[in-house]
Amino acid sequence: MSRAFLLGIDVGTTSTKVSLCDLDGKVIAEVSEEQHLESRHSGWSEEDPNQWWENAVRGIQRNLAVSKVDPSEIKGIGVTGMVPAMVLLNQGVPLRPSIQQNDARAWKEIEWMKTELDERWVFERTGGSINQQTLGPKLKWLEKHEPNTFSRIQAIVGSYDYVNYRLSGTLSLEANWALESGLYDIAKRDWIDELLKLLNIEREQLPQVYQPHEIVSYVSRHASQLTGLCEGTPIVAGCADHVASAVMADIREEGDVLIKLGSAGDILFCVDTLDTDPRLFIDYHTIPGKYLINGCMATSGSIVTWFVNEFCGSEAEEAKRRQESAFEAMDKRVEDLPPGSTDLILLPYFLGEKTPLMDPLARGVLFGLSLHHRKEHVYKAILEAVSYGFQHHIETLSEKGHKAKKIVVRNGGARSRLWARIAADIIGQDIYYISKHQGSALGAAFVAGMGVNCFSQWSDVQRFIHIDAVISPDPQRHVQYAKCFDLYKALYLDLKNRFVQLESLRNSQVSQKLSFS
Repeated sequence: MSRAFLLGIDVGTTSTKVSLCDLDGKVIAEVSEEQHLESRHSGWSEEDPNQWWENAVRGIQRNLAVSKVDPSEIKGIGVTGMVPAMVLLNQGVPLRPSIQQNDARAWKEIEWMKTELDERWVFERTGGSINQQTLGPKLKWLEKHEPNTFSRIQAIVGSYDYVNYRLSGTLSLEANWALESGLYDIAKRDWIDELLKLLNIEREQLPQVYQPHEIVSYVSRHASQLTGLCEGTPIVAGCADHVASAVMADIREEGDVLIKLGSAGDILFCVDTLDTDPRLFIDYHTIPGKYLINGCMATSGSIVTWFVNEFCGSEAEEAKRRQESAFEAMDKRVEDLPPGSTDLILLPYFLGEKTPLMDPLARGVLFGLSLHHRKEHVYKAILEAVSYGFQHHIETLSEKGHKAKKIVVRNGGARSRLWARIAADIIGQDIYYISKHQGSALGAAFVAGMGVNCFSQWSDVQRFIHIDAVISPDPQRHVQYAKCFDLYKALYLDLKNRFVQLESLRNSQVSQKLSFS
């Protein structure tokens, strides 16, 4: 009896993960290759697309070597990744590092576009606002600051589209990358000519758009020689990493919510009908006819990683001797601290903020510091701040009449049961806790399986999923956290105009440096 396997690739912020699974969701082999996020200036966020491809090649090679799977038994490939990361190609070669979705450099261009366009018209056409995540302001920034690069753009693609291209030699785009670009008509499913004209972009620079499970290409002879995959293996369009996460959390009914604790923080709310809000993003679900209202915080897990790397070196060394991570060690040290980290509130806007604030100038703030505070207090304040951010989204959705019925927490941060408990206490609802979620790579593999007819219905994904526990909120802690949450929201409003002043100060300092050089 012949065997069948699926391959999923996840181009993440800090690593590229390659997963090989069978049709019951069992992971046969999995490899993660690290990569680096570069921030050369305040608000910048870039990566090297070539590193994504090199990591994918190594990951595929290692998966095949470890699993001993015959490449001919791999029936389909799905790639997922950050969205809408922007890769600019000339003759298939990246012209510069990617500009990531959380890059906040183009705030002046955001304001320019808002003066040039009727924001209500943009919202009605795209389902979203003009903000730091969309491509328009970034393309305008490139035209002004890197005109030589801008003039040589032949194709614009996303992170997983680029890996698909390297696997096949065929350029394509996936529907949610197109939608989140801010240049795509959500109802007509077509590019908006008025926006392309404003940005001096031609339709020919944007490859054909496909649905996630549609086969877009096949593994080329060259990629076969590099990776060991069989030439001609089908490749589907793939999907955004957060959408793949929603698939793998079985978010498919009205009111199902996924909280994704990754480098950035995502929250996805499933709806059966299109409903847009200028404070939030909207995605097509992989299930035809459904949508995902999408909130995305520019930083969440990346703040935890930054803090541990910069300030918890001794704890990391001690944890290494005990064969545990520095994050596990810090969790143990803070689990008994009271709600509010002893009167400490953090604003987690380290790269500006996307939803629901849409403020690229917002910055991180630590409020309430006193001499009795230790690094443990700051660490817990970070976990709490990210959870406040998710509660802010749930509150925003509630204002629209959308009640969360089932909340699932997953991804890297979900391995911290403490963090999941804090989230439950702050939100005040039961949380379905997945500590060992198979991740977006497996979500992409399942979508590929749907595309090549390995599965007959979207509910077949339940084979892949295991809920570890249901975490219920503590009523007393929830009351305490509610007060902290009110202060958290008030702090941003108090400081909003100060962030503008801070940016003006930074710009004047940059100008002075340039005048002296």
